[in-house]
Amino acid sequence: MPTRVAIATAALIRDGRILLVHRNPERRWYPDCWDLAGGHIEPGESPAQAVVRECREELGVRILDPRPMPMAFSDPGIEMHAFVVDRWEGEPVNAAPDEHDQLRWFEAAELVHLTLADPASLPDLLNAIRA
Repeated sequence: MPTRVAIATAALIRDGRILLVHRNPERRWYPDCWDLAGGHIEPGESPAQAVVRECREELGVRILDPRPMPMAFSDPGIEMHAFVVDRWEGEPVNAAPDEHDQLRWFEAAELVHLTLADPASLPDLLNAIRA
């Protein structure tokens, strides 16, 4: 059985909106779609450590108190570790333009109109906003 790729992602929530990043169309995996910021968990790193590092690298923020959240993901090759975050230091910016061509805050009603990296994650994203 092939090894699953461990991924850590963050749902930053502010004022009833969620921050999503748009993956560059040139990306090998999940191109030209909206997703949570995050990435691979490095050897020796916990999922929580990885999501803190990824948010610093991709968004330029230091997240505080990431809390695990359920996240459906239909790709059997991915082991998803998602976190909801409502406290951070700094203002999110696109600090990884090679990975994302934009980032944007969305209200719950807007999510149904987006091309998401995995549509199976929609209910969990909506729950994160409404929590």
